Amino acid sequence: MNPPEPHTWQNASPGDLDTLLEPVTTTDLEAAVGRSVKAFAQWRGTSLEERIVALTACREKLKGSEDELARLIALEMGKPLTEARLEVAAVLGKFDFAFADAREVIADRAVTDGPHPALIRHRGRGPAAVIAPFNFPIHLGHGAAVAYLLAGNTVLFKPSPVTAHVGAIYAALMQEALPEGVFELVQGWGSMGRALCVHPAVRSVCFTGSVPVGTALAKELAGDYSKSLALELGGRNALIVWEDADLAEAAKAAADGLCLTTGQRCNASTRILVHSAIEEPFQELLLESLKRYQPGCPLDLNTTLGPLATQAAYERYKKLIGTSGDWLLAGEVLPECCGHRGYFVRPAILKTESPTPFGVEEVFAPIATLESFRTVEEAVALQGTTPYGLTASIFTASEEIFRRLGEQLDVGNLYQNLPTTFSPSALPFGGLRNSGNGKPGGRGFIRFAVDEQSVQWRKLSA
Repeated sequence: MNPPEPHTWQNASPGDLDTLLEPVTTTDLEAAVGRSVKAFAQWRGTSLEERIVALTACREKLKGSEDELARLIALEMGKPLTEARLEVAAVLGKFDFAFADAREVIADRAVTDGPHPALIRHRGRGPAAVIAPFNFPIHLGHGAAVAYLLAGNTVLFKPSPVTAHVGAIYAALMQEALPEGVFELVQGWGSMGRALCVHPAVRSVCFTGSVPVGTALAKELAGDYSKSLALELGGRNALIVWEDADLAEAAKAAADGLCLTTGQRCNASTRILVHSAIEEPFQELLLESLKRYQPGCPLDLNTTLGPLATQAAYERYKKLIGTSGDWLLAGEVLPECCGHRGYFVRPAILKTESPTPFGVEEVFAPIATLESFRTVEEAVALQGTTPYGLTASIFTASEEIFRRLGEQLDVGNLYQNLPTTFSPSALPFGGLRNSGNGKPGGRGFIRFAVDEQSVQWRKLSA
């Protein structure tokens, strides 16, 4: 039986457990939804260009607080400050991509080849719930939020309770530039997220998180079939190294894909598939490249590997590295680092012939398996042994090998000679199979933020 969820809670910094942030209190959901419904009646009546003006003001508010937001991300969830700054930069860059998408998708489109004059137009559908994850506490939820707002919807933004303060500061800055009720902050734990998503006044849901929760949401919302549900549910992503690859580049990409955000990325490289002909030299280069990632204080600009975000993740990491097997690189927990108590760990690599030694769940820590193959068919079979389909990267100098392999991989994002974590905002981002439901985030998400309406008319003679 799960322990009761707290009404008020206090987060500790995972990089310094003696640093406590201010208490956070659960939101009055009905009041927040009520304000959102009321604001929607006015917001949907504004033009796209008026919304762009308002959201441009939001961007300026966020830009003026870049340093504060980045520092709070590092403090509250442990992401190294250099990475936190990149996240905030991506948040700012998202606006222009979203504006361009909106102007393309939302514009009325005339239909001239039908029996009557007609047009196709797109309308906001109502309040939208955005359930943001802790690993990118602003960036991932922000992309959906901006798309919903541009489409004429209001937004109820629920941050992870792990990053409640980051979410609160972000929401406050958005609220300063938007009419009252257009952007509402919802604080709470799992039951609050569920209540928000199933609320009958909420007409769209964007959830980023685990497969079990996403599956439960999909089942629960099935009866409300006009409600839009967008799911991004993670991955067990393979970085595939062919025998003709630039091994140094592949090793660097594997290390980066494993260790960025301390492995707490849905597109992390948690499976490394290596051609047997180059396995030994690749291993040496991988171990050397991993030396770049040393645990350190997340607020230090020189830190490359911050702590895990929560005690639960820390305990799970300890359990995983205790698994028996051929560890190419043994993991380690560090109860203290740089003079502070925290959830610090080191990267770990397990050589295995089993495709899923840790089961089918996401690892969400800097632990990867290393598996070998000899043919294209073996590589495809290995990659397909987990139920996810988010990203995959193929390191090869051969366009033919890239094509042959890539065409058979059921993933939403496919790369050649790039890390699995390379996901620019200029492209859609979403997964297949257990990684999502075909409604990708990133570029083009606004397609899922509107209702399409066909309009035709006939002039009657006087």
